[in-house]
Amino acid sequence: MTQLSKSSKSCLVILFFMAMFIGWSQQGDTSYKQRVLETSEVDLLFSYYNQDGQNAAVTGGEGTEELTDATSSLVIRMPMNEDDILTIDVGLSAYTSASSSNVNPLDGGLNVTPFDASSGESRKDLLVYINPSYQHSSNDRNSIWSANAYFSSEYDYFSIGVGGSYTKLFNEKNTEITLSGNVFLDKWNSQYPIELTDGFFDSRATGNGTYNPIFSEFEDEKRNSYSLSLSFSQILSTKMQGALFMDVVSQNGLLSTPFQRVYFSDFEDFYIDDFQLADNVEQLPDNRFKIPVGGRLNYYLNDLVVLRSYYRFYWDDWGISSHTASLEVPFKLTDKFTLYPTYRYYTQTAADYFYPKEQALSTYDFYTSDYDLSGYNAHQYGIGVQYKDIFTSTSLLNFGLKTINLRFSQYDRSDGLNAFIVTLGTTFVGN
Repeated sequence: MTQLSKSSKSCLVILFFMAMFIGWSQQGDTSYKQRVLETSEVDLLFSYYNQDGQNAAVTGGEGTEELTDATSSLVIRMPMNEDDILTIDVGLSAYTSASSSNVNPLDGGLNVTPFDASSGESRKDLLVYINPSYQHSSNDRNSIWSANAYFSSEYDYFSIGVGGSYTKLFNEKNTEITLSGNVFLDKWNSQYPIELTDGFFDSRATGNGTYNPIFSEFEDEKRNSYSLSLSFSQILSTKMQGALFMDVVSQNGLLSTPFQRVYFSDFEDFYIDDFQLADNVEQLPDNRFKIPVGGRLNYYLNDLVVLRSYYRFYWDDWGISSHTASLEVPFKLTDKFTLYPTYRYYTQTAADYFYPKEQALSTYDFYTSDYDLSGYNAHQYGIGVQYKDIFTSTSLLNFGLKTINLRFSQYDRSDGLNAFIVTLGTTFVGN
């Protein structure tokens, strides 16, 4: 926990220097060239997420999935000169999880059960991240390149990443092609179920024979991800715009989650109260290859309504294939207010290594009871409202209020997982 508090202090220092940087960047505007970004912009973002279900992977596919997460982000875009923009994105994400609290279910409560949260430290965590990026546009504004970095830290996981992109515009800017790539080099600080740690003993354990799991700790805790993306966007008519995209993603290293239990059908069951002790943790291949492809089509119906459609097909070499389709219909209520009803449908097949509780054999090489890797379908319904003032008549600390976005979404999955998320975003521009 000490590491996280240091990261939080670092974020405050970064924000202080960014505030100084904003003032410097605005004072240096003596050019006559049209700037890519006229003045600094600040986005303030907040989201609250809540979910519940009965198939927690931490407890082998059966148990509470109750979780809440609150995320706050600050995004600052600063024009460095006529052609260049520096963006700093920093954020904090704090969650409380009944599921992850059961990494150690024995630290509170009179009766131990996978359907209740324990009171230990594993029930909560804090993620801190910073994502700086730099963008440069050519004089004719037909070429854009960018570079970015990423750092994040939480109790059991650390991530560092770098990436970049190049965009070319053709045909009087009616055609756009972008090639981008990212590399993430991550590392686990593995946390294992309490009953699998050295020296574990609890006199309450019951079962036939001797509790003897086949567990051994992971030797390599690194996880690396590499992605390459290609997108093509085209203005098809005065009312229609389309886009196609394709990603290629390769991962290697520790792709299993170290604290997710698995129970075998050929092992005896052992319990402490109503809580079943793990036979092992999930074991997944140390390589994964993913290919998502898809497209967008936006149609301007009239001055009041725009249709925004999206489709994606996904395939990976773990046996999962999926389809995603969504539709958003922004409806302009007034000059300043727009309503955004949305709907999204998702369906996927199960991974080759997914087994519900007590259906895997101990002789298998790979197995998991994580229902995120099972076959399911999901519906997401949403509504949002946007306030937009291009004249920024409302000001705060010398920044004009440009937009306010408020959205609500309800998510329902066929395996019983339900969730909702509320997001609030505001954009301010320098006066």
